[in-house]
Amino acid sequence: MNRRNFFEKVIPASLAVGAVASSCAPKAQRLYTDKHYYINKGYHQIPKLRLSMDRIVKETVGLRPFRASGPRLDVETLGSKTIVHNYGHGGSGWSLSWGTGNIARNNVLATKEKKIALLGCGAVGIATARLLQESGCEVTIYTKDVPPNITSNLATGTWSPASRVCDMKVAKPELQGIIEEAARFSFRRFQFLLGMDDIACWAEEYSVFNQAPVYIPGAGGEDFEIHGLVPERVRLSKKEHPFKADHVTRRANLMFNIPSYLRHHLNDFLIFGGKIKIQEIKKPEDIDALPEKVIVNCMGLGAKPVFNDQELTPVSGQLSCLIPQSEVNYKLYTQGASFISRKDGIYIGGNGIVGNWDTTPSKEQTEKTVGILQKLMQEMRG
Repeated sequence: MNRRNFFEKVIPASLAVGAVASSCAPKAQRLYTDKHYYINKGYHQIPKLRLSMDRIVKETVGLRPFRASGPRLDVETLGSKTIVHNYGHGGSGWSLSWGTGNIARNNVLATKEKKIALLGCGAVGIATARLLQESGCEVTIYTKDVPPNITSNLATGTWSPASRVCDMKVAKPELQGIIEEAARFSFRRFQFLLGMDDIACWAEEYSVFNQAPVYIPGAGGEDFEIHGLVPERVRLSKKEHPFKADHVTRRANLMFNIPSYLRHHLNDFLIFGGKIKIQEIKKPEDIDALPEKVIVNCMGLGAKPVFNDQELTPVSGQLSCLIPQSEVNYKLYTQGASFISRKDGIYIGGNGIVGNWDTTPSKEQTEKTVGILQKLMQEMRG
């Protein structure tokens, strides 16, 4: 047999074998074209969380600075000082930090001053300080504490630009447009961090409910969503998820690894000539004593006594930190509980108490959220 005759016989035979193999492919492989599911078929892992009280290594309570009318972003004169306000973001401080920081920057630049004092060293304060530096300002941060001993360290770290940001029954109509513009500015800035040691990253986010969730307006939830930035939620059929629930959605969302994020931006602030002074501001006279003429107020809840802001109130939220589980890289929320996977741990939460100043963690709250998630994981298929 010559070479040409050999290939003429072998190639058709191999094609026939391939056709038979294709027809014998497992039914699941043909049915589940999405491939974002099927944990046992190797398409996309949705691993179960290992949950028990002895795996909880830390419990914290953070206080979100909520104002029913929304964040304070105005300018006022206090004696010889010009005060540029940027505080009261509720649960949206991380997400809006660069956008409202840009608003504050524009207000500062309108004064023509270049030596600026900034009060507060949280996510909002650091972002605002960096933006001011980019515009040629010399910035000194005055703060009671620095990371990790700040409220921003106690956040979950997820993109949520309308979380407890206001109460639309109280806020002025134009606020929604301001928040949306700030969110879009922030979102563009966060893109610069992708790929940099997981400071920010994309991850899958699942909502798991027996019925479609109802979002409570005001300090309890979100009054509006900002569309066109992260992908929209997709409703999954029962064949596309392993949960024992009738209403399951999935979307990709931005996550922030908080310790590395704060360290990165604080280091950049210092590299670009910024100064930090540990100095608590307790009263207006403390501001008057500062050498700078323009003060940017990013104090969060600390602004309440200094500026007599009676509208500002805390919304407490407890987080329980679970030992990291390398294969778990998604976020999930359900009725009464949620978790988010970060490099420093898996953070379980689910409560928000308006007007609560107590930062003492509750073991009962941890047991409640762990129990809810344990049940959900036990009922997962696969």
